[in-house]
Amino acid sequence: MKLADLDTLKQAAVEGYVELKYLDESGCCRWSPVSYSYSRIGSQKQMAQIGSRGGRISILGLWQPQVSFEYALVQGGFKTKRYIEVMDWIAVKAKNTLVETGRISVIVHDNGSLHISKKAKQKWLEWQEKGLFVFFLPPYCSEMNRIEEEWHQLKTHEIAGQMFITSYQ
Repeated sequence: MKLADLDTLKQAAVEGYVELKYLDESGCCRWSPVSYSYSRIGSQKQMAQIGSRGGRISILGLWQPQVSFEYALVQGGFKTKRYIEVMDWIAVKAKNTLVETGRISVIVHDNGSLHISKKAKQKWLEWQEKGLFVFFLPPYCSEMNRIEEEWHQLKTHEIAGQMFITSYQ
């Protein structure tokens, strides 16, 4: 699909013809840097530290504006196998949506290597048969993926400055 088709997809979603969702991966550490803030003169802002700073958590999020936010978590980063497992799960949900409402589901995401890997490409036809279609944004256009707004909100307002004792807290 062409970029102009994204506007058409958005309009089709507004009119209730398609389920339009945005997918992206983001990562968080168990510790957050201390953000800029105010403190009393002569004192410094302090936060209790956890024993280890390791343990990056990756989130593969699927956001449908004003409707839902679904996600999968892994320690480290997502690999093609796990991405396909998540997309298979989304395809089952898309099939149910297609049967119940007649609407296809369209997932907007970037051209990340795991999204366009040989193994992922082999699944596209299977996903389409279930009513799940993928729409790829042009390279270097992450700002067009509306889930980026949600990642910003999460990182700057929800978890900024927090320390997590375990990887699943």
